[in-house]
Amino acid sequence: MKKILLLILLCTSLVPAVYAEQGDWLVRLRGIAIIPNNDSEQVGIDGLGSVQSLNGGESSRVSVDNSIVPEIDITYMLTKHIGIEAIAGIAKHNIDLQDDGLSTLVTTLTAGAAGSELTDGFKIYDTWVLPPTVTLQYHFMPDNNIRPYAGIGVNYTAFLWDDASEQLETAVGSPVSVSSKNGWTWAAQIGVDIDWTDNWYFNIDMKYINIDTEASLFIKNGALAGTNLRVGTDISPFVLGAGIGYRF
Repeated sequence: MKKILLLILLCTSLVPAVYAEQGDWLVRLRGIAIIPNNDSEQVGIDGLGSVQSLNGGESSRVSVDNSIVPEIDITYMLTKHIGIEAIAGIAKHNIDLQDDGLSTLVTTLTAGAAGSELTDGFKIYDTWVLPPTVTLQYHFMPDNNIRPYAGIGVNYTAFLWDDASEQLETAVGSPVSVSSKNGWTWAAQIGVDIDWTDNWYFNIDMKYINIDTEASLFIKNGALAGTNLRVGTDISPFVLGAGIGYRF
């Protein structure tokens, strides 16, 4: 690791600094890994209570899987130290059950006609997440070849094309409609730009986005017709990114 750091320092010392100035546009293309926090409430049934309370303590939660996608962002420098960054990207996530409580409850409610497959790790739906984020950044060393920055800002997360899995619809014997709640929240970031040539540079970035949502899954037909499952989830992902940028 020491040798790698020394090599980076040597290479950047041979490259003229990009020197982000007031009025500059910084465009970056990154590959990002989205790693959710996965802190879920108990799955609940409208009008009855949580699966855990109905099951005498047997738990049923959900988890959101990780995703790796491309992302583009644009920063406008208000001054040489202060910039405004906007990011654009979209990611697909699978939502799986944790624990076997829902399987036990549905099997009981339907006298064994449905629900036996709803065990730990079972995929119940997927969704596309669009999280446009704007941050106000402070660039600590704008005249250097290595320029760290930090930012804080706002995020609006939209859940698009929620889609129940075929396995879920088979398990409950009915079509299932899914809807996730959109909302505003806050975001924070740290990162660094490392010069490559006069205008090109490498970028490493990490964001934290405080995302909470509630999903509703409505079972239309069959033995559970009219049943509405709800679960609140604190997704709050860390978004780790690396890529290249260009200064205009």
